[in-house]
Amino acid sequence: MGKVYGIDTNAEAIRRLKGKMAAENLTNLDLATGKAEEWVACEACADIVFFGTVLHDFADPSKVLVNARKMMKPSGLLVDLDWKKESMTWGPPLSIRFSEEHASQLIKAAGFRAEAPELSGPFHYMIVARL
Repeated sequence: MGKVYGIDTNAEAIRRLKGKMAAENLTNLDLATGKAEEWVACEACADIVFFGTVLHDFADPSKVLVNARKMMKPSGLLVDLDWKKESMTWGPPLSIRFSEEHASQLIKAAGFRAEAPELSGPFHYMIVARL
């Protein structure tokens, strides 16, 4: 398996994950503490950039998507899995969730060709995009 990059603003979460990596002798993960708006792990190196229920959490999701574009190989995929913009008893508040349409618009504005959103179970949608 190739290199896996990850970033989180929570330094303690990164520290714990690094401890688990060491315990499992995993050496292909490159983790950083910081903001995705300010981070480009590598240029044109990523086969897949995956956002798992987080795009709505970024202070500037447009900047994060531009950075993702910089990291992707020309043949790469961007995958955005997020909560449906529906009221439910769990997950983030409805007020901060992105609709499928809004997420698609952000992804396209960053220079991606986004496929039509697909349902991913009863609570989430998924958007796959290419350069």
